[in-house]
Amino acid sequence: MGLKTPGTAIDQKHLLPRLAAFGAVVLWGVSFVATKAALLQVSPITLVFSRFALGTAFLILILKLQRKSMVPPRDALPALALMGFLGVVVHQLLQVFGLTLTTAVRTGWLIGLIPIWTAILSAIFLHERFGMRKVAGLFVGAVGAFLVITRGEFSMRVLALPRTLGDFLIVASTINWATYTIVSRKMLQRLGSIRTTAAAMFIGWAMFIPIFLAVSGVQELSRLTLAGWGYVLFLGVGCSGAGYLLWCVALERLEASKVAVWLYLEPLVTVVVAVPVLAEPVGWLMIGGGLLVLAGVFIVQRK
Repeated sequence: MGLKTPGTAIDQKHLLPRLAAFGAVVLWGVSFVATKAALLQVSPITLVFSRFALGTAFLILILKLQRKSMVPPRDALPALALMGFLGVVVHQLLQVFGLTLTTAVRTGWLIGLIPIWTAILSAIFLHERFGMRKVAGLFVGAVGAFLVITRGEFSMRVLALPRTLGDFLIVASTINWATYTIVSRKMLQRLGSIRTTAAAMFIGWAMFIPIFLAVSGVQELSRLTLAGWGYVLFLGVGCSGAGYLLWCVALERLEASKVAVWLYLEPLVTVVVAVPVLAEPVGWLMIGGGLLVLAGVFIVQRK
């Protein structure tokens, strides 16, 4: 029987969380395409409500199978409520309304900014080092995002375009998700990934109930086609349930900045799926801007 080297043990220890982060990023990369398609049949509020109803049910089922209680300690409720508000309510509303105004491909490129914001917030709140190299990466990424948003039209008029507003909503969602990543880390380490994710998602979903009823969401769901239900099921069980769980499994075991680096792949997944499925155009400026975003992220995260 061979001896295990320390390096091999470390790699095996980190393999599961790395695979979990990779799985979450693939699901989320496809989610922008599925969301764009689902929004042709239902309103943003109804889609988010339905998606997280399914995601919450999926996570509760896992807890039941593992015979774990979903009810968290009372002193954990404020942090879980904040996670539900940021990770479900704010994040999903920003993204889903942004997607009504912009394309899935552009959304995918801009999502690449998340690791940069995560590094900045980690430096501020977790006291991680943020030197000149990271400042340079932030600048490169910002230039790339500017190219994606403006499409090379450098005038004030472009800021008034509906698509540009959608892009800004997506950028806001990237800052919000980086905040969610930092906020959730301690609670994940305390309660574990499944309990934390299920409780936070349930609270966030519950916040949507009065809004869903106010927009007559039940009537919208009754008009969904078979394909529409397929998109909703994929978004709910796959992207919300499994995706959030996989992301939290990674966050529970790895540093926040190391988990965020996997989001490099998300824009590429979105482009690969959106171009053939939605027939969305991809220009050279968008590709160049997107690659600059990824280059900036690489500079920020590189050891």
